[in-house]
Amino acid sequence: MKLKILIPVEILFEGEAEKIIAEAENGSFCIEPRHIDFVAALVPGILSYVADGKEEFVAVDEGVLVKKGPEVYVSAMNALKGTDLGRLEEEVRKQFLSLDDRQKAARSAVARLEAGLVRRFIEIGERGHE
Repeated sequence: MKLKILIPVEILFEGEAEKIIAEAENGSFCIEPRHIDFVAALVPGILSYVADGKEEFVAVDEGVLVKKGPEVYVSAMNALKGTDLGRLEEEVRKQFLSLDDRQKAARSAVARLEAGLVRRFIEIGERGHE
């Protein structure tokens, strides 16, 4: 099968894969070349694939996997590739947790902007009733 793993900033992997194991909301699943076409929403976890007889690992944030014929595409907002699960777990904790902190800060800033906008609408509405 042709496997292509995409994140917003780069193509993380593109090549032949003999087998792919991923995790969706209803559990792990395995894809081999003769399996039917399908789409799966991936949950954060480890995706593994066998290429040239060697197993490789990719930590995937939420994403989508699409199998169509001999091609499999994985698209995720965030992913890290590695061969050692221990090191990969360590990297995931560092990168994904710092990303989570930045997302929380961004959400907080947006909430403050929305609250300020609502206050201004209320003030404008109160002035209109005077």
